[in-house]
Amino acid sequence: MGSLLKQWLINLDWTQSLRALVDVGLVLALTYMVLVIIGERRTLWMVRGLIVLMLSAALSRTLGLQLLSFVLEKLVIGSAVAMAVILQAEFRRLLEQLGRGEIVQLFQPAREAIPKPDSVIDEIVDAVKELSQNRTGALMILETSRPIDERDFSVPGVRLNAEVSKELLQTIFQTSTLLHDGAVLIRASRVLAAGVILPISERTASRQLGTRHRAAMGITERVENCVCIVVSEETGSISLAEKGTLNRPLTSSKLRELLMARFSQSVDREAMAPKLRSWGRLLGSKGLALLSRMSRFLPSASREKK
Repeated sequence: MGSLLKQWLINLDWTQSLRALVDVGLVLALTYMVLVIIGERRTLWMVRGLIVLMLSAALSRTLGLQLLSFVLEKLVIGSAVAMAVILQAEFRRLLEQLGRGEIVQLFQPAREAIPKPDSVIDEIVDAVKELSQNRTGALMILETSRPIDERDFSVPGVRLNAEVSKELLQTIFQTSTLLHDGAVLIRASRVLAAGVILPISERTASRQLGTRHRAAMGITERVENCVCIVVSEETGSISLAEKGTLNRPLTSSKLRELLMARFSQSVDREAMAPKLRSWGRLLGSKGLALLSRMSRFLPSASREKK
């Protein structure tokens, strides 16, 4: 293997060898960035399948298998378009970070929020049940993974940083309080802020939906890593918004079931984070070893060429 690699390098000039090193380094960096951005187990399998297709297409083109290469290239293009649709939120985040110049952050694994224990979800659901029975309007934002950027809010609200409790949530949404009109932001087991003003969805919706429902749709359209609980002031009905879609009306038991299922997925994402970091370190070490091995042959290759 070493002799073959050495012979290959002898046939290249210094510029081509340097270009090959840069090419390999950029591919390794791009692969690591994709592994960092993609965190879900199912999505990682899709990315792995796309990489296998791309490698197979490159190998068939190298071996001169024209028909197989043609078919595989079309499959790669179709798969890339399909993944762009499936992973539109991740691609949007990638483009936003590139636009803000946050290049270094792309290579840093996102810090996952601490998964909500059953007791926290019980406190939230019990509060929602009481608010629904009393027909007290409420809007709650629950982060499901990385923290939400405050720039996604119209107004960040008043910072509280208090422990989640049924009594606190019920008190905030009483009409006699100053913060009842806005939303409550919940991260893990803490109520971070109250009185948060959210962007209103521009999507056409039923006239029965009020401002709270449109705000829940608006923030979940803009931000993927959150869900919103809405309690209607007029009817007391309970809704859950996710990715711009309202699931309504819900019972308190159904709401608890949906939240349990949603945050169990967050636990799966958190469990994948250490694996991603280990894969990234392994990929980086293998890449550096390959680059150092190739650079070791470069001086001898250039001397033999002379």
